[in-house]
Amino acid sequence: MKSEPEPFQQLFILLQTAADINQSPNILVGIFGLLVVIIFLGLSALFSSSENAFFSLSPGNLVELNEENSTASSVALDLINEPDRKTATGRLLATILLMNNLINIFIVIFSSWLFERIFDLGSLDLWLIHLSPELNSFLFQVVLITFLLVLLGEIIPKIYATQNNLKIVRLMSRPLKFCYTVFKPIALLLAGSSSLFDKYLKKRMHSISMEEISQAIDIADENKEIEEKHILKGLLNFGNTNVKQIMKPRTEVSCIDISTDAQELISIVVEWNFSRIPVYEDTFDQVKGVLYVKDLLPHIHKKTNFDWRKLMRPPLYVPEHKKIDDLLEEFQEKRVHMAIVVDEYGGTSGIVTMEDILEEVFGEIKDEFDNEELTYSKLDDLTYVFEGQTAIHDVIKILSLPPDYFDDTRGDADTVGGLILEVHEEIPSIGEKIAVENISFTIESADNRRIKRVKLEIKEIEEGVENED
Repeated sequence: MKSEPEPFQQLFILLQTAADINQSPNILVGIFGLLVVIIFLGLSALFSSSENAFFSLSPGNLVELNEENSTASSVALDLINEPDRKTATGRLLATILLMNNLINIFIVIFSSWLFERIFDLGSLDLWLIHLSPELNSFLFQVVLITFLLVLLGEIIPKIYATQNNLKIVRLMSRPLKFCYTVFKPIALLLAGSSSLFDKYLKKRMHSISMEEISQAIDIADENKEIEEKHILKGLLNFGNTNVKQIMKPRTEVSCIDISTDAQELISIVVEWNFSRIPVYEDTFDQVKGVLYVKDLLPHIHKKTNFDWRKLMRPPLYVPEHKKIDDLLEEFQEKRVHMAIVVDEYGGTSGIVTMEDILEEVFGEIKDEFDNEELTYSKLDDLTYVFEGQTAIHDVIKILSLPPDYFDDTRGDADTVGGLILEVHEEIPSIGEKIAVENISFTIESADNRRIKRVKLEIKEIEEGVENED
């Protein structure tokens, strides 16, 4: 059975027959071909404008479309939202680009055939200069056609669509729906391919290390204040810091035994000047609640004992390795400012507060009850004195070292004293020197239980630099 010729084949056969009737330029064939080119340029303009129109819709435009009771608005909303916004917009964009490219390819092929068939380009004189047939063909078939496609099919329609997006959306919603139905397999393939490429790009973007971004902050603006750079770096490392790095260890936590009587409790609260105090039973591993000092105010003038244990609030327990950005979100949801940090065995490691989290970004926050004692002293640019309980990440910040500087040697240690014990494997004597990485620690004060104070000396790397050179 003989199949009927396609519409485009019929068009080419008709033009070929008309041109064969008379070998000289045929005016009717030229006019008819020009009309075809103009029609397809219009289609190209419509699809190009629909791209800008659909993707420039504001929330107000979407509300306006939703309130209309027209079929065009309903179809337009389906194109944007079904089955979900991300998937629908990907399919819509794939359909628009597919149709636009098919039309542009047809315009190029058809106009090229039409010019070659109607005109003898090799015999034309352009601007009174005799050019080669190949150059004449290039000027007419490539330069002219490309100029018309860009101007009439891209630039002007997109400028118009930006200012009249709702008109174009209403006009092109049903044609685009029909085109998507016809070319659905190809559109889905294109949308899926773009989704895979998007995931690949996201992986490549996340491959940039924190150290590289930190270096970029340092060199981005040399005039930027040091405090501002510290805030930027704090925000950068915020999601990679865990609770164990910022918590107050249990040896430094002030807590109250649940058996304490009311009058003694009030005296302790006045002396400590804390707003929240953990309450334990027997040992600090059994925290029963958190006492808010403000809850004691209605009872502070009572001369007889009262049951203050009813004022305790349930404690919030968090693991040591919980990220502080997640903890901050949990604090906000539960409206609490203190959590009890527990280790893998269920024992209490310490406490962490909202203030500890904020200090990671904004630096040390002093209130009216904080002591002004310095935790370290700077003797010169390469020599410091630190308390043994100073956190390692605080030392890294003070010395402007890379965040992972001690990762190979620190083990599970969180303080300077713990780092030295991890390396030396026993409590060193006073005056003993321990080298860690490119830093020398000299023990200035210690007892048989812990290291109290150390002098830190940074060695200048001169030999290594000469060897590298």
